[in-house]
Amino acid sequence: MALTPAQQFQELLKKTTAPLVLLPSYPSRDAVASAFALVLFLKNAGKTVTLAGEHLDTDKEIFAFLAQPENILTAITGARDFVLSFNTSRNKIIGVRTENTDDEVRVYLTPENGAIDPRDFSFIPAQFKFDLAIVVGSPDKEHLGKIYEDNPDIFYEIPIVNIDNHSENELFGQVNLVDVTASSNAEILADVLEKSAPEFFTEMVSEALLSGIISATDSFQKRNTTPKALKLASHLMDKGADQQKIVQALYKTQPLHLLKLWGRVMGQVKWNESLKLIWAFVTIEDLVQARAGVADLPHVLEKIKSNYFSANLFMILYPETSSLIHGIVKAPSQEALAAFAGHFKEGTLQGDVLFFSLSAGSLEEAERIILDKLQNILTPPEKI
Repeated sequence: MALTPAQQFQELLKKTTAPLVLLPSYPSRDAVASAFALVLFLKNAGKTVTLAGEHLDTDKEIFAFLAQPENILTAITGARDFVLSFNTSRNKIIGVRTENTDDEVRVYLTPENGAIDPRDFSFIPAQFKFDLAIVVGSPDKEHLGKIYEDNPDIFYEIPIVNIDNHSENELFGQVNLVDVTASSNAEILADVLEKSAPEFFTEMVSEALLSGIISATDSFQKRNTTPKALKLASHLMDKGADQQKIVQALYKTQPLHLLKLWGRVMGQVKWNESLKLIWAFVTIEDLVQARAGVADLPHVLEKIKSNYFSANLFMILYPETSSLIHGIVKAPSQEALAAFAGHFKEGTLQGDVLFFSLSAGSLEEAERIILDKLQNILTPPEKI
């Protein structure tokens, strides 16, 4: 009988010795917490595990209250060796030394007899130091950003496990643990990990998974809160996860720079009744004064979304150059977000956030373009 994706994943977890856990460039909180749980579980199992994500240095801050995994990277370097091989059947090598300069590395070989024949050389790429890659919360490989761009061979030479709960997932893994009915990535992982090796499913793993579920369901207030999610949350609390600590950390204790940026943004929010759209501008000055960065904007947008329940779309616009404006959009449902994305072809969905760009000379011009486009979508053309 063929193994299910969950069973295939469990078998791979048993066999791996050096797994790599990957997150998209702009992961959801659920994805980050789920990745933490997975890394902690694998470490408990004695694996040499590495976690990588392009902006993890800032993304991990929101979960400072959780046990932090080791080996967290924002870029993958030295993923494999390359072997310079010399056939010594005809001429032995009796000495080897290297010399490093600013622009090159020189390898000096001393042959036993005469000169070296170039035909005795070969250049061999060795295996990657990772034997399994597990991608959490990414719809495709491209959303991994520079980690994928700089290391594409990883995705063709070692097995890939794809874990996600969004309908736009492209099923790019050799094993696809994708469940669009799940409330979160954490919900998908919890059952699989506990069944795989319950002795490694510790209190720290449970707390990270509960953090993912609470983040994805907005503390069980969103429509994606299923009976299964509630039952699982109860089970994780029985395993030692502290719900009150998680809620306090995620919703009541915020970094000062994030609160400053949120305050500046909330002072200039705008509302369009017909579009059910709430939006705000964020300038370079706002970021500088709050000592915040662009990576903080999705978190600010989530806070705006939690304060305006009557809106269907939530948007932040900010400039990159004098002629290029970026936008970040959230919506109460994946369907609403996908509908918006369909009218901005340059946009990309990353979890529950849409990132897009458009050419405009100012934030105000970008605002007019977007409002006109959305208004035209909602207003049917007059009959002739």
